[in-house]
Parts: sequence; structure tokens; C-alpha cells
Amino acid sequence: MPQAVLGVAFSMGMPMAYAAVQDHIPISVLWWIAGNLAWVLAYDTQYAMVDREDDLKIGIRTSAITLGKWDVGSVGLFYFLALMCWWQAGEVAALDEPYSIGLIIAAIQAVAHVWMIRNRDPAACFSAFRMNHWLGATVFAGVVFSLF
Repeated sequence: MPQAVLGVAFSMGMPMAYAAVQDHIPISVLWWIAGNLAWVLAYDTQYAMVDREDDLKIGIRTSAITLGKWDVGSVGLFYFLALMCWWQAGEVAALDEPYSIGLIIAAIQAVAHVWMIRNRDPAACFSAFRMNHWLGATVFAGVVFSLF
């Protein structure tokens, strides 16, 4: 699944940044990486659901094709795993209430995304995919507000 490779690539900046700034990689980074990988699998599977027919024609085994009829449920599971990993990262990093509120709002967004893609309509899947920047911004805002 190319989405998994993308998730690994998008996650590698985290330990590199910590190592460069703090000269070590705290354990919370492992939770951030796992959560980010799951989030990429969630949102990029939504995008793969848009191109499913074309990908079948050219033989690319995207997550939408590999997961088959479990694609929507898997997106929900990926979001759940992302949020649980991020929750654990916040616990390890001692982030407080604003972070928890951010995760709750992100969870509501994730549920809305899964609801949008439930019928596998390509336009709805693309719309859900495009709205993931708000989910990321919500989690980021929770981190920032927890630092003050």
C-alpha cells in the first residue's frame, strides 16, 4: 500500500527535528510517529477511494483496493488509532486540558469524515480527504494552547 510508505516518509521528520533541537528523541515521539502513520493511512485511503477505478485499471494496490469492502471501517480504525496514539503522546509529554479538548474536537471531525465516505461516493471521499487539514490544525492548536 503506497499510503503506508507515505505515512512512514511523512513521519520521519519528527525524530529528526527532536534530535536536531534536543539532542535526543523522547519516548513521546514514538507515539507521535505511530499516530501520524495511522492518520496518513486514514486520510490517504480516503483519497485512494476517489481513484479506485483508475487504480484497478493500471494495477496499483492502493489501500482502498487492498482493504476492499473494509475500506470505510479501516479509515475509522486508522483515525481511532491515530487519536489514541496522540492521546498517549500527550500523556507522556504532560500536555494538559487544551490538548485533550483538541483531541475531542479532532475525534468529532474524524467521525464526520467516516460518515461522509460511508457510501464511497468519490466526491464525498475527496471532500473528506481535503478537510483533514482542519483535523491536523485542531490537534496542533491543542498542543500550542497546552504549552501556555
